[in-house]
Amino acid sequence: MSNQRQQKPTLTGQRFKTRKRDEKERFDPSQFQESIVQGLDQSGSDLEAVAKFLDASGAKLDYRRYAETLFDILVAGGMLAPGGTLSEDMTCTDFCVFKAQEDMETMQAYAQVFNKLIRRYKYLEKGFEEEIKKLLLFLKGFTESERNKLAMLTGILLANGNLSASILSSLFNENLVKEGVSACFAVKLFKSWLSEKDINSVAGSLRKVGMDSRLLELFPANKRSSEHFSKYFNDAGLKELSDFAKNQQSIGARKELQKEIEDQMSRGDPLKDIITYTREEMKKSNISEQTMVGLIWSSVMSSVEWNKKEELVAEQAIKHLKQYSPLLKAFTSQGYSELTLLVKIQEYCYDNIHFMKAFQKIVVLLYKADVLSEEAILKWYNEAHLPKGKSVFLEQMKTFVEWLKNAEEESESEEEETD
Repeated sequence: MSNQRQQKPTLTGQRFKTRKRDEKERFDPSQFQESIVQGLDQSGSDLEAVAKFLDASGAKLDYRRYAETLFDILVAGGMLAPGGTLSEDMTCTDFCVFKAQEDMETMQAYAQVFNKLIRRYKYLEKGFEEEIKKLLLFLKGFTESERNKLAMLTGILLANGNLSASILSSLFNENLVKEGVSACFAVKLFKSWLSEKDINSVAGSLRKVGMDSRLLELFPANKRSSEHFSKYFNDAGLKELSDFAKNQQSIGARKELQKEIEDQMSRGDPLKDIITYTREEMKKSNISEQTMVGLIWSSVMSSVEWNKKEELVAEQAIKHLKQYSPLLKAFTSQGYSELTLLVKIQEYCYDNIHFMKAFQKIVVLLYKADVLSEEAILKWYNEAHLPKGKSVFLEQMKTFVEWLKNAEEESESEEEETD
């Protein structure tokens, strides 16, 4: 018997069948476009029929893959080339946003078409936002009428919650801003939005995505001022938006000022220098003393790491506030400023639970430092306090308030005897 091992037979020329799911389908939007255009042409100007067609077609056509093509057709009538021009080699339709009548009623009807489509096919939501961002970047490629329709439609969709206000970031494109296209488009968009929702709702949507502080970016750097913004939008009949933007600028300026005061404290700058700087900024930004003392209180309390133990934090607070009482005193020359400070102290002690028992000690310290007057303390106690922690703080202040009242009565008696 031979020791040589017999070689095992091998298979040659094997072929592995590719699974269907692993095959990559070629991206070809032309057939998809033809199907959509044909359906829109058949539906005509009946937008109810258009909505039904789009609803039914989602089961047959690949909306997920061709979302951009779908939205291009619905807005512009066909696929858009870079820059916003229609692709000439493809079939287009006249039944789209850009070919529709230029009025709010028609745009509201189209907004309903998009709303129904996205509610039916939720996966289109992100693609739709990307499409609007792209269309805003293409504004220069559209006619004035097309821009107006897109602005009205976008405003309505923002009001309906179909879009996030983050899409407005496209309007900060340098070329659009430089040529005045962004500001002009924004006027139409905000008019449309404010016709559907009030300024508080619009402001809330802008704040949610950080757009509230960026509205000045609609203008080129040499015109990026609150004065120019106010005049431009006031002249366009959007005083509400103008006032909102002005308020946001003021809030932004106050935040920057508070940070600068905190920085000066952390550097150990002399109090007289901090007071001088703060007074200059207060005048420059037209900030009232009541607003300023609240801002200074926040700066003082934010400039230190507080002890987490309730029994130690009061002692730490007294030591810290004693150091900065001259700063607070410089901005409590009016009775209203003193009341504002008292309310701020109450809010702070309520919101920071470790300070709940320190309220009375802080008030007494500031009374002794001539920051707070007995008139202001009594007014706060009797009528100007907040509901927050009311029973706790009034109880803490009861003995001191009685002492103040007695001292006041004794003072009046002495005056009468002298007379």
